[in-house]
Amino acid sequence: MELHFFGAADTVTGSRYLLRCGEQSVLVDCGLFQGFKVLRERNWAPFPADPRSISAVILTHAHLDHSGYLPLLVRSGFQGPIYCTHATADLCPILLMDSAALQEEDAERANRRRYTRHSPALPLYTSRDATLACRRLHPMDWHQAFDAGPFMASFRPAGHILGAASVRIEGGGTSVLFSGDLGRQGDLIMKAPQVPPAADHVVIESTYGNRIHDKADAQEVLGDAIRRTAKRGGVVLIPSFAVGRAQDVLYRIHLLKRAGTIPRDLPVFLNSPMATDVTEVYGRHGDDHRLSEKQVTAMCKAATIVGSSSDSKELNRRRMPMVIIAGSGMATGGRILHHLVAFADDPRNTLIFPGFQAGGTRGAAIVGGARSVRIFGQDVDINAEVVSFDGLSAHADADELMRWLGQMPAPPKSVFVTHGEPSAADTLRARIRHELGWAAQVPEHLSSHTLGRPASEG
Repeated sequence: MELHFFGAADTVTGSRYLLRCGEQSVLVDCGLFQGFKVLRERNWAPFPADPRSISAVILTHAHLDHSGYLPLLVRSGFQGPIYCTHATADLCPILLMDSAALQEEDAERANRRRYTRHSPALPLYTSRDATLACRRLHPMDWHQAFDAGPFMASFRPAGHILGAASVRIEGGGTSVLFSGDLGRQGDLIMKAPQVPPAADHVVIESTYGNRIHDKADAQEVLGDAIRRTAKRGGVVLIPSFAVGRAQDVLYRIHLLKRAGTIPRDLPVFLNSPMATDVTEVYGRHGDDHRLSEKQVTAMCKAATIVGSSSDSKELNRRRMPMVIIAGSGMATGGRILHHLVAFADDPRNTLIFPGFQAGGTRGAAIVGGARSVRIFGQDVDINAEVVSFDGLSAHADADELMRWLGQMPAPPKSVFVTHGEPSAADTLRARIRHELGWAAQVPEHLSSHTLGRPASEG
């Protein structure tokens, strides 16, 4: 068996792992590169393997850095099934169609306003491409073994977001466990990741590989920021991922209002059609999370839904205390950009970033202290208060990653540390070697590794 790292190596984005056995291969995750321009440009490069030669795609979860390249893969000739969990099959069409629409809108706007060097600017893929990709989704039950080309595979709950899975794949006399993105032990909404099964090799994410989550009460930090902003007559902007983060923020705002920690009459708006659709999916997958049906209903009613673009623009004309939750979570696109143009220059307002911000994103720049960021071809001053904390992160921190690995029934032959910034990945690699005594390495982008048979078989 050969393992090829086509993404998420040396970076926290673009998860793509190709497993090859003889002449057949499967792709584990098919994500977009995000963040720095040099990474985003990889999305436009030819795929490192002929998509027509790939038997199947196995998807760990729906986030775009794991699924967002699927429309391009299908357009380039991939014709096989895309295996995923049932919740992922519900979420992927929402995310991929939204991603395609945003890219089409961005290209149209760039051409209309002429702030692009490309003539004309083109979307990476279209809504039609996304539709064709979604038709190939094949949902599988948890723990159900299924054939994927020359391999046998099965999904196990990983926490993180609805439908997120670790996947164990066996073939060619050996086995590999892909962690996917692992959730947290004490997450407010999602259940903890399941204990990992035995495997000869492990590919583990390292988003927080060099950090421990802040022990401060995330709900208290969120409530304090909202309360003091409201007192000074300001607006709170919360850039949020539509899957996971938006629902966490909504449910916490419900709890804060119920407790009287923030004004009960403070208007809260969810300005993300995609997040609205995603929130409804929680009601269909109650076994995947901790909330009761009543709590899901309360979460859904915690904000006023903003549907049309005209209603979205109307929010920018309001000058009164309110909370606006909008995508995207790292301010790389979506309706949050229009709100940043409208509100970021006013010191009465507050920008709350409740989670990891990848290098090269506007979110990372703002959290890093940038006094202005470029949006729609213009410089936008950042005079608003900036609050950043990782208490709402859906990713396991370094200790939780080590705890998950330590629960394996037997030591694997090797561990590959991926999906993290270089310092995070290398720090986790060193901990694995030192604390567990296992062989661990950080693979390079486009590197290949031969995985032999287990030692018991010679």
